Amino acid sequence: MGKGKPRAVEKGGLGQNLSVSASSSLSIPSGPVYYPTEDEFRDPLEYIYKIRPEAEPYGICKIVPPTSWKPPFALDLNSFTFPTKTQAIHQLQARPSSCDSKTFDLEYNRFLENHSGKKLRRKVVFEGEELDLCKLFNAAKRYGGYDKVTKEKKWGEVFRFVRSSSKLSECAKHVLSQLYREHLYDYEVYYNQLNQEVTKNCKRGMHGEKRSEHRAEHPSSKRRRRNVDGKFKVCKVEEVEEEEEEHDQICEQCRSGLHGEVMLLCDRCNKGWHIYCLSPPLKQVPLGNWYCLDCLNSDKDSFGFVPGKCYSLEAFRRMADRAKKKWFGSGSPSRVQIEKKFWEIVEGSLGEVEVLYGSDLDTSVYGSGFPRRSDQIPQSVENKEWDEYCGSPWNLNNLPKLEGSVLQAVHNNIAGVMVPWLYIGMLFSSFCWHFEDHCFYSMNYLHWGEPKCWYSVPGSEANAFEKVMRNCLPDLFDAQPDLLFQLVTMLNPSVLQENGVPVYSILQEPGNFVITFPRSYHGGFNLGLNCAEAVNFAPADWLPHGGFGAELYQLYHKTAVLSHEELLCVVAKGNSDNRVSPFLKKELLRIYAKEKTWRERLWKNGIVKSSQMSPRKCPEYVGTEEDSTCIICKQYLYLSAVVCRCRPSAFVCLEHWKNLCECKSGKLRLLYRQSLAELNDLIVEVDSHCSEETTHSRNIRRQTTCSSEPSSLTKKVKSGQVTLTQLAEQWRMRSSKIFQNRFSRDAYVTALKEAEQFLWAGSEMDPVRDMAKNLIEARKWAESVRACMSKIKNWPSHPSGSIEKVHMEYIDELLSTNPVPCNEPAYRKLKVYAEEARVLIQEIDTALSACSNISELENLYSRVCDLPINVKESEKLSKKISSAKAWMESVRKCVSEKCPAAIEVELLHKLMRETSELKFQFPETEMLLDLHRQAESCRARCDEILKGPISLKNVESLLQELDNFTVNVPELKLLRQYHADATLWISRFNDILVNIHAREDQHNVVDELNCLLKDGASLRIQVEQLPLVEFELKRACCREKALKARNSKMPLNFLQQVIMEAEGLQIEREKVFVDIVEVLAAAMRWEEKATYILAQEAEMSEFEDAIRSSEGICVILPSLNNVKEALSMAISWLENSKPFLVSCSSSFPASKPLLKFEALKELVSQSNLLKVTLKERRLLQTILNNCKEWEHDACSLLQDAVCLFDMANSGDFFGRISNIECLLTRIESAKRNGLSLGFDLTEIPKLEDACSTLQWCKKALSFCSVAPSFEDVENLMKVAGHLPSTFATGTWWSSLMSGVKWLQQASEIVSAPCSSKRCKLSDAEEVLASSQHVCVSFPMMVGQLESSIQKHKLWLEQVHQFSSLKPEERSWSLILELKEVGIDFAFNCSELDLVLSEVGKIEKWKQLCMDTLGTLIGDENSLLGALQKIGQTLDKSLYIYDKTWNSKVRDLCLCCLDDSLEQETLLCSVCKDCYHLRCLGPAVVDKYCTEVYKCPYCQYLVSGSVSHNGGGPLRFKGKRPELNMLRELLSNVDDFYVLIEEREILKQLVEKALACKTRLMEIVNSALTCVNKDLSVISGKLTTALKATEVAGVYDHQGFCNFELALARNSWKIRVAALLEGLNKPTIQQIQQQLKEGLALNIPPEDHYKQRLMEVKRVAMQWADYAKKVTTDSGALSLDKVYQLITEGENLPVSVEKELKLLRARSMLYCICRKPYDQRAMIACDRCDEWYHFDCIKLRFPPKIYICPACEPRRQELLTLPMGDHERLTDSKSVEPKTPSPQHTKPRKSPKIAELSSTRKTIGIAEAKGFSRFSGGIERLWWRNRKPFRRAAKKRVELESLSPFFHLQQ
Repeated sequence: MGKGKPRAVEKGGLGQNLSVSASSSLSIPSGPVYYPTEDEFRDPLEYIYKIRPEAEPYGICKIVPPTSWKPPFALDLNSFTFPTKTQAIHQLQARPSSCDSKTFDLEYNRFLENHSGKKLRRKVVFEGEELDLCKLFNAAKRYGGYDKVTKEKKWGEVFRFVRSSSKLSECAKHVLSQLYREHLYDYEVYYNQLNQEVTKNCKRGMHGEKRSEHRAEHPSSKRRRRNVDGKFKVCKVEEVEEEEEEHDQICEQCRSGLHGEVMLLCDRCNKGWHIYCLSPPLKQVPLGNWYCLDCLNSDKDSFGFVPGKCYSLEAFRRMADRAKKKWFGSGSPSRVQIEKKFWEIVEGSLGEVEVLYGSDLDTSVYGSGFPRRSDQIPQSVENKEWDEYCGSPWNLNNLPKLEGSVLQAVHNNIAGVMVPWLYIGMLFSSFCWHFEDHCFYSMNYLHWGEPKCWYSVPGSEANAFEKVMRNCLPDLFDAQPDLLFQLVTMLNPSVLQENGVPVYSILQEPGNFVITFPRSYHGGFNLGLNCAEAVNFAPADWLPHGGFGAELYQLYHKTAVLSHEELLCVVAKGNSDNRVSPFLKKELLRIYAKEKTWRERLWKNGIVKSSQMSPRKCPEYVGTEEDSTCIICKQYLYLSAVVCRCRPSAFVCLEHWKNLCECKSGKLRLLYRQSLAELNDLIVEVDSHCSEETTHSRNIRRQTTCSSEPSSLTKKVKSGQVTLTQLAEQWRMRSSKIFQNRFSRDAYVTALKEAEQFLWAGSEMDPVRDMAKNLIEARKWAESVRACMSKIKNWPSHPSGSIEKVHMEYIDELLSTNPVPCNEPAYRKLKVYAEEARVLIQEIDTALSACSNISELENLYSRVCDLPINVKESEKLSKKISSAKAWMESVRKCVSEKCPAAIEVELLHKLMRETSELKFQFPETEMLLDLHRQAESCRARCDEILKGPISLKNVESLLQELDNFTVNVPELKLLRQYHADATLWISRFNDILVNIHAREDQHNVVDELNCLLKDGASLRIQVEQLPLVEFELKRACCREKALKARNSKMPLNFLQQVIMEAEGLQIEREKVFVDIVEVLAAAMRWEEKATYILAQEAEMSEFEDAIRSSEGICVILPSLNNVKEALSMAISWLENSKPFLVSCSSSFPASKPLLKFEALKELVSQSNLLKVTLKERRLLQTILNNCKEWEHDACSLLQDAVCLFDMANSGDFFGRISNIECLLTRIESAKRNGLSLGFDLTEIPKLEDACSTLQWCKKALSFCSVAPSFEDVENLMKVAGHLPSTFATGTWWSSLMSGVKWLQQASEIVSAPCSSKRCKLSDAEEVLASSQHVCVSFPMMVGQLESSIQKHKLWLEQVHQFSSLKPEERSWSLILELKEVGIDFAFNCSELDLVLSEVGKIEKWKQLCMDTLGTLIGDENSLLGALQKIGQTLDKSLYIYDKTWNSKVRDLCLCCLDDSLEQETLLCSVCKDCYHLRCLGPAVVDKYCTEVYKCPYCQYLVSGSVSHNGGGPLRFKGKRPELNMLRELLSNVDDFYVLIEEREILKQLVEKALACKTRLMEIVNSALTCVNKDLSVISGKLTTALKATEVAGVYDHQGFCNFELALARNSWKIRVAALLEGLNKPTIQQIQQQLKEGLALNIPPEDHYKQRLMEVKRVAMQWADYAKKVTTDSGALSLDKVYQLITEGENLPVSVEKELKLLRARSMLYCICRKPYDQRAMIACDRCDEWYHFDCIKLRFPPKIYICPACEPRRQELLTLPMGDHERLTDSKSVEPKTPSPQHTKPRKSPKIAELSSTRKTIGIAEAKGFSRFSGGIERLWWRNRKPFRRAAKKRVELESLSPFFHLQQ
C-alpha cells in the first residue's frame, strides 16, 4: 500500500453525533430467513440464484436447512488446539486515532510560526498533567469540531479519548473547552480551510485531467524538496533541473528515484513518495505541509488484534464460561441484554474489555468441521453417513468448486476463499464491518454453540455506508485512509440508521447458514462460545461485482487475491453455461474496451515495440503460474504490461506506463498475452453460448463487430498524419518483396521488429499477422536448411563425434516443404546428400532380410558410421551384429559350467529361441541341444515323484543321484526343500521329548507341541512321529493345569477334575499330582465345619475361628463367602446401631443432629435376619416403643389446636388470648420432650407450625388496643405469608385475617401523604366505611383515618382560593407554601398534580437559566443578580456604540461607566476613550506614566495581528450565554401559571442584546464591502465593535463569525499596507504568502490592496524569469544590457537579492575569450589569479603550477625559486603564447584565497579525461567565494592578434 496520506477529498462535516446510547434497545429490522424443501436444498447455487432477487436488497439472509440435514462434526474436540487473537472490544469504535504527537507538534508549531510569528514554548497543563494537544484535537474532530462539541456539550466524551482513566467534573469540562479555544481553535479553522481548498483543487483537477495530457513534457507542477537551510520549499521544475542529480530521492513504494517532479517529501522524515504511488493516489501536490503515514501514525497507539496463546477447546470453553458468568451471572441472558451490553462496551462506557477469538483458522492446517475424504472417520460416525456429507454440495469444502461457480477454474487453494476458515468464538468476540475480498459471496455455517448476531448494509448502499463511516470517524480515516480494509472498526448500527443507511440484522443459530451478498458490508459478534466455518463462492452474477472489486484494489494499491482478467479468460474458454454467458460477455466487453483504449493510447505515444507473453503450461486453470505485478498499483499483469530495458525486473500496467522510467517512449515495450482479435474471438465464442446460431452467422457477426471498431487510429509523423492501417499496408508491401530476394536473416529480423506495432491490434491486422507468420516460418526453414548443411560439411573434420549428425527424417521434413518458403541456395546441396543416404538405406534393408555372413554386416556398418547423416536403419544393423556376438558368448559359458545348479532353465529356453531367430550357423549349437535334453529328463522324473504321496526314502535316493547336475531345475529344487523341512521337523520333536515331565514351563511345552503338530500336518513328505506328538500334547496340558492349581487358588471341583485326567493318562504318581491330593483332603474337612455353624446360629467367635482356619487352605472354598457374609452383616448391624444405643444410655444433647426414626425401624426389622447371636437386638426394640408412645401424645395436642381455630367468632377476644397462651405452654413442653428423644419425629415440625401460628394470632389481637404503624402491620402481613397452611382454614382464623388486611389498608392510607405512594380521597372514605363490616375492631386506627380525611379537605379549600386570585396576585411564595403543605397532608388529586407541575416547570426553567449563565451564578449570587449583571454589560456595550454615533455622549470610563472626577484617567491617543488608572491596573499605569497611551484594541487593529486573544480590560469575565438561548428561555416564560420576577429582567436583557446585534451588523457589513485604500474609518468602527463585543455578556454566534471575518480582512489589509509601504522591500515569497492568505479570506478582486499585490507580483516575477534566463545565456547578452537589468532589479518594489547576486556574477568576464563563468573547466594563474578555460589555452592536463602569458615577463623573479619548481614552471608554459597582460598590477589575495590557490587551481576538468566535472559541493562554494580578478573594465584589443590554438608541452 502507498505510504502517503492524501488530505480528505470529501469532508462534509467534521464529525457526527456518536452519542447514540446503547442503553436503548436496538431497533434493527431483521433480514430474510428461508426454509428450503428437500428438493430445493439439493443445489445450493440454484437455490441462491432463486432467492437472490428478494434477498440481495438486504445484503444478507439466513438459510435454515431441512431437519434431515445434520452433518457430523469432524474434529476431535478433545485433541483440537488452535491459536487466538486478543480483541480490545472497547476500542473498536471509541478509540483515539494512532496519531504521532511529534508530527502534530511539528505541524502545529509551523502553523503558529507562520500565522502568529511565535511557537508554543510552554507545556499546556490540565489537572496537574501535560495535556496532549494532538489527542485533544483529534477527539474534537471526531465529534464535529469545537463549535459542535460546545453546542452539544460533548467535552466529557472528548476528554475520554484524551485520558480514558479519568473522570471529568463540570468545571473541568469548561476549563478544557477554554484551553481548546485558546490553543487549538485557530488551528482548527486553518485546518478546515485547507481541506476545503484541497476539495476544490481535486474537483478542479478531475475536470482538467484530459486537458493536461496535451501540455508540455515538463508542466509547471510543484514538487517538494529541501533547500540549503534544511527547510522544505516548493519550487518549479525549471528551478530544480540545475541540481537534479543532487536532490534525487528514492520512492519508498516503487523504489525508483525517477519522476522527481511528482515526488512528495515528508515534512518530517524527508522520505519520498510519488503522488501516484500513494494509496489512494493523488492527482496533484497537496497544499500545506504533508506527512507520510509512518509519521502520522504512532506505533504506541496503533490498534489491531494481537496474536494470543494457543488453547485447547476445553481450556477455551472454561475461559468463555468465566467471561459470560462475569457479565451475566449464572442465569441465561437474552439476546437484547447481550446486544445492549456489547454496544455499551464498544462505545467505551463500560471500561476496558478484552476477549479472545480463534479467527481465520485455515482448515487445511487445523482441520475442518465438515467431513472430508482425506480425514479419519470418527468411531461414532457410520461410513455411509460420512461419505454422504463428504460429497454434499452444502459442505463448505465443496462449495467454491461446484458446477456453475466461476471459482472452479481456480487452481490454488486460497485460504478463506477456496479453503474454508474456522472460527472459535466466545462472548463479545467480534468480526468488524467489511465486505469480502473481490466482493465475493460468502457462506457461514454455525456448527455448534451460542448464536451469532450479524448486521448488514446492502451493497447498493455501500457508498452511503462509507460516507457515514468517514464522517463519524474522521480522525481514524485521516490517519488510515484504507481503514475499512483492516477489519478492526465497528460503528453502532443506530448511527447508520440515523444517517439514512439501511441496516438489517440476522441471528444465526447452530445449524444455520448465513449468506452475504457482493459489496454488502457486514459485521457482528458472538453471543457465547461457538464454532463456525466460512468460505467464499462466486456464481455467475458475481462477475460484475468482481470487476468493481478489482478496480477498488487498483485504486488503493492493494495486492489482489487472484487476477480477475485471468479468471474471465479461463472461464470464457471453458464455459458452456447459458447462465454464466450473459454476465461473462458483459465483463469481457468492458475488459476489451479498456485494453483497446490503452493499447491505442500507447501506440499514439510512440510505444511501437511489442512482444507476446509466453503461453501458460496449464491455461485451463487460474493461478498455476504467478504473473508479475505492477510496481505502482500492485495488480497482476495477465493481459498486458509495459517494460523497459533500463529496469528489466520492473513491470507496470498500461495505465501507469508513464511512471515506469524516464526513457523515451520508443524504448518501452508492450507485453501482451492475447491480441485484440483473440480477445474479440473470445467474446464471440462466449456470445455463441447465449443463443443457438450457425457458424456462418457467427462469422458474419464477428466481421460486423470488428468492422464496427474505429479504424482511424492516427498519430503525427513528420509528413503529417498517418493511420495504423496505412502503416500496416506499407509494411506488407515491403515484406512481400523479401521472399523474392536471397535469404538474409537481418532483413527478416528487421521486418518482424517493424511488425510488432501491428500484432497487438484487432482482426483488421490479420493480414499482417499472416505475413509475419510466413516470415517467421520462412526464416525458421531457411536457418534450419543452413544449419543442416553446416553440420554435414563440418562432420568429416570432427570424427570424434563432437558434432551431432543430422537425422534423415529431419532432412526429409525440410525437403518435403512445398512450395519452398524462400530463396535459399543450400536447399539443392542438401537434396544431393539426401539421395546418397537413401541408397545406403536400401543396401542395409537388403542385407538384413538375407542370410548373410557376420563380416559382411560389419563392413556395411562401418560405411554407415562414415556417413554424416544419421539413418535409423543403422540401429537395426548394429543390434543384429551385437545379438549374434552375445548369443555365442552365452552358449560357451553354459557348456563350460561345472558348478551344480548354476544354469537357469529359462536361460536354456532363451538361447534355443534365439537360435531359430538368428539366421547364422555356429558349432556350439549341438552342445546346447544336448544340455537341454538332460534338463528336460530331470524335470520329468521330479514331476513323477511330486504327483503322489512322497516317501522320504525315495526322495533321498533321487537327490543323491542328481547331486552334481549343473542345470537349476525348479522341480528338483522343490524336492530338496521338502526333504530339508521333514528332516528339520523330526529333529525338533526329538529335542522336545528330552526330560519333558520335569519341566516347570509346561505352558511353553504346550505351545511348542501345538506348533510342531501344525507344522507336521503341512509337510509334503510323510513322517511316522506325528501320532506321538498328539499324545504328548494331552499329557502336557494336564501337567499345565496341575501346576496352575498348585501355584494359585482354584475351585474344589477343578482339583478333582485334574486328578481324574492324570489317572487316565497314567501320570498320577508324578510329584505335582501327589501334592494336589493332600490339599483336596484338607478342603473337604473345612467345608463340613462351616456348614454346621451356619445352621446353628453360633456365637461370633466361632465364625471368626472358621475364617482364620481357611487362610491356610490353598483352595477356593464354596462356603467361605457365606461365613464371611454372615459375620460382616452382624458387624455392620452393630455399627449402624451404635448411635441409637448411645442415645439410650445417656440424655440426648441439643447440639447433636437428630436420628432418623425410620432408620430405627429398619434396624429392628434387620435384626431378625441375622445368623449370629447378639444381645443388642432387645435394646433397640425398647427405644422404638418409647418413640411410638410420644407420637400419640403429640397428635392429641395438634387436634386441640385445630379445634381452637375452628371455633365460632365471639366478642371475648381477651378470653381467646388466654386460651392461646395455655395451649402454647403445652405445645412447648411436648416439643421439648420430643427433641429429648433425639429422633426426627414428623410431629415436631407440626408442633412448631402450630406454635408460630398461635404466636401470630396473639400479636394480631394486640393491635385492637393500639394504633400500629404501617410498617408494623406490613411486617405482620409478611410473617403471615410465611405461616404454614395447616391451620389457616378455620372460621376464626379467616375472620382474624380479614381484620388484619383492613388494618393494613387503613395504616397505608394514614401514612400515604408522607410517602411516595398516595391514595385518593375516595379510597380513604371507602376503607373507613368498610370498618363496620370487619369482625375484629380496631378503634384507634379508625380515629386516625377520620383525621387524615379532614386535613385533606381543608388543603383543597386553600388551593381553590389560590386559583381564584388574579394572575398578578399568584406569587411564587404562595404556591411554594401550598406545595409543602400538600406534600405533607394531601391525598392524590388533580389539584396536587397541578401545584407540583407548575412548581417543577418553574424550577426547571430556573435551572436551565442557571446552566445557560454558567459561572455567573455562585453560592452567593442568585439568578436575578446574574441577569442584572449581564444587563449592565449590555448597557456598557450600547454606551460604546452610542458614543461613536453621538458625540454628545459624556466621556465615561469604559470599564466601569463612572464619570467621577476624583479618579485619575488615561485617554487613548487613537480612539479618545477614557480609562481609570484603577481599572487598568498598576502595570499599565507604570508603563504609560511618561508615554502616550494606546488602548489594547487600537494596538490590535493598528498592528494587523492575525488573531485577537481577548485579553483586554473590557473582557467579560465569565461564560457568555447564547442570544438564541436567551430568546428561547424568554418564550418559555409566557406559559407559566405564576408570575416570577426574572421574566421582566430577561425581556429587557434580550431587547438590549438585539440592539447590540443590529449595530454590530451595520459595522460588519460596511467593513466587508469596503474596498478603498483608506482604512482609518473602517478601523475606527471595528475598534468600537471590538470593544462592544468584548464587554457584552451575551454571545451571538452568527454575528461574531461575520465580525471575525471583518477583523481578519482588515488585519490583512493593514499588514499588506505595512509590507508595501515599509522601509524594507518585501520578498516575492512574502507577496505570495499574503496573496494566499487573502485567497483564504475571500478578499474580493476589486480590493485596492489585492490589486496592488497582484501588480507587484506580476512585475517581480516577469523580471525574475528574464534575469534567470540571462544568468544562463553564456554571455549572449551584452554587459550594458546586464547592467541595465541590474538597475531595474534594484529599483523594483520587491527584494530580488538572489537574482541580483547571480546577475552581478554574470557581469564578471574571464579568460582570453572574455566570457562569464559557464561551467567549463578552468585553471587559475598562480601569480595574478586570472582564470582561463582549458579549451581556450589548449590545456589537456592540469599542471602543478601555472603562469599565464600576462605574467611571463617577470621571469627573473623565478630565479629565487628552487630548481625543481623552476623546471616545472618552464615545462608548463613552454607552449603558451607570449601574450602581454593587459593589467600588470600586483595581485591582491587574501590568505584564504592564497591557501586555496596552493592546493587546487583547476575547475571542472572534463569527465572524459578521468576528472570530475565542476558541478557542486566544496569546489562550487570555493569558486563563488573566490576573490575576483576584475578585468571587465576595459577591452583587450591585443587578443585579436593571438593564435586561437594554445597548448602546453608536458
